[in-house]
Amino acid sequence: MQPHDLQAEQFAAYPPLARKLAIANVKAFQQLPLSFLPGLLRQVIEYDYKFPAEQAAIDQELSHLSSLSPTQIAEWFHGFSQLSLSSKLEHLDWVNRPAQFVEQESAYLWTTHQLDAFSQAATAYGDRLQAAIPTAALPVRRLGIAVIGQGVATYDAPLFRNLRAHGTYFNQVKGEDGFEQLLDGVEARAKSYPTPYGHWYVDGGKAARQSAGLTTVSYEALQPVRDSLLKYMQTEIARPGMGPEELRTDLARLLPADLGMKGDADAALDRFQVKLFTEGSGTQIFSTTFAQWTTREALRRAQPLTLLARYAPRQRQRPMNELLSNTNANPELDPLGSLVDADMGAYYHWINQQRLPGAEHSSFLVWFEGHGDALVIAPSLPRGVTSDSAMNIKGLLSLATS
Repeated sequence: MQPHDLQAEQFAAYPPLARKLAIANVKAFQQLPLSFLPGLLRQVIEYDYKFPAEQAAIDQELSHLSSLSPTQIAEWFHGFSQLSLSSKLEHLDWVNRPAQFVEQESAYLWTTHQLDAFSQAATAYGDRLQAAIPTAALPVRRLGIAVIGQGVATYDAPLFRNLRAHGTYFNQVKGEDGFEQLLDGVEARAKSYPTPYGHWYVDGGKAARQSAGLTTVSYEALQPVRDSLLKYMQTEIARPGMGPEELRTDLARLLPADLGMKGDADAALDRFQVKLFTEGSGTQIFSTTFAQWTTREALRRAQPLTLLARYAPRQRQRPMNELLSNTNANPELDPLGSLVDADMGAYYHWINQQRLPGAEHSSFLVWFEGHGDALVIAPSLPRGVTSDSAMNIKGLLSLATS
């Protein structure tokens, strides 16, 4: 089937909001090339379970596509229209299984040496779309916070080396009750600028506390989900003929209920948390990887105004089969190795934050928990300098947000 054959009733199996959205945009879908449309439908079919920022992006994209004339459609999608697809792909149920279509399409384009052409067409489309859709102003500057080094008594090597050129390094920080001060500040921001999924607290261990104004995700709270997934992976790996590609496809189909999640509170957050483990590499077994990946995905998808990430010690490296078997109830922890991981994770946190709208006005704070080392990046602070001024965490937070 080709896109021009689409009818509204073919979206009957979509979730309610996605179905309504798809039906409203059938005419636009009918004009798009098959090499492109299933990728768009992969986003639409998940619309009910996406964060507000993602839903707004889809709404804007579809609205703009619907406003294009046939001539403009032909111009925008010329690169996609030049790609050739197999009859097997054309006969797939790409309306109801767009993710599977995209996966098989990628493999086909690679084997037929068309993947570069597809990438060029996708980049050109993305650039056009970004230029056509205005960026909304933020109600407050974006703030990222990373807390690293939990459980480390002493560490003599330099920290924040990748970030020092971009901000002010403080070496006389008073760290007493520092994390509580950070959490209080994040909760105050959430109260002053309330927005769904606008303020996050990610913890690589046990969350210090729950707050109604924060979206809280913690490694410890998700242990039952991780255990269920690891058992599932062990069972699947033991099946004859199971390879990494097949396992990846199976994992992508898992839903919260498949891993024991009740799904009666927050469907969007439940789906997000499942994808952290089914799409992330190492998130199931290393808390530092979990914290880093969760931070990356929360920024990319929810685009929060505030994101506080606290790293906890991960388990020490062991053979992969042992890690996946999950048989050690009390694994040996590696605080020093975790500090190195978290230091790099903080750098990635800042990089990913810089990819979001308003990056030029955003702020970032990283602190070696319990110690006197911290760094603040903010428009009002000098870059590449060291400050010997005595400062508590609340004062640093004030510098980051003023």
